[in-house]
Amino acid sequence: MLFNYHTHCHYCDGKGEPEEFVKEAIGQCFHSFGFSSHAPIPIENNFAVKEQDLPQYVSDIQALEQKYPHLPLSYGLECDYIPKVSFAFDYFLQKYHIQYVIGGVHLVAYQGQLWFIDGPKKEIYDQGLQQIFHNDIRLAVKTYFYQLFEMIEKEHFGILAHFDKIKMHNQNRYFTEDEAWYKDYIYQTIELVQQKGLVVEINTRGIYKKRYPDFYPSAGIIKILYQHHVPVTISMDAHAPEEISMGFEQAMNCIREAGYKEVVGVIQGKQQIIGI
Repeated sequence: MLFNYHTHCHYCDGKGEPEEFVKEAIGQCFHSFGFSSHAPIPIENNFAVKEQDLPQYVSDIQALEQKYPHLPLSYGLECDYIPKVSFAFDYFLQKYHIQYVIGGVHLVAYQGQLWFIDGPKKEIYDQGLQQIFHNDIRLAVKTYFYQLFEMIEKEHFGILAHFDKIKMHNQNRYFTEDEAWYKDYIYQTIELVQQKGLVVEINTRGIYKKRYPDFYPSAGIIKILYQHHVPVTISMDAHAPEEISMGFEQAMNCIREAGYKEVVGVIQGKQQIIGI
């Protein structure tokens, strides 16, 4: 049983037409599939879909729903939260009738500057940490998590993206996941997720891109999520058709070992429980 609702096609920073992804998903006998291009943000960037392209983005996927009715498709967005910069998530849900939103933080705002924590180059992470936070990793991590908390409290969305991605380019150089101050932020995140009834994605991209040897969030955190009855889904965060199932089996084994008997799917825009 394969599924993936976190995918990026040519409309944002992914590669490939939406139909290429759908054909690949059908070829692999997917249960269901969803598109989640990076939502527009009002700053210069090369990774988000242009707002003027959103109607065509939705139209393309709706057409694919008609062409391939045996594969349940959904169209969503991965929305960035940047305080006082990004659009409210409701804007896309209401104006463009987006079916679901994955919420995440990729750009950390501090004193009028943005720290990019994602992407393939850890040098950019290091440069931002030095120039913006003067290598104060605790301040930088605190700023990241407080921005994440603010997003969870203020915005409307269903799936929380890679919530410990702050660790990716850290790679145990500035802090470790076992440090008490860092674990406190993890527990605070889980508490807020519980309060808001969010689904947490288990993101495999760090593993198959060889950027981090664990999931987002880590296997140890997945066990804590299970103990706190937090629902999860599996996301490949695919940026090309050939990536749509990479790491899926490994993630499924991990969540089963944690105790999960079911996951959350997105079937034609609606959340649905899938037994595993």
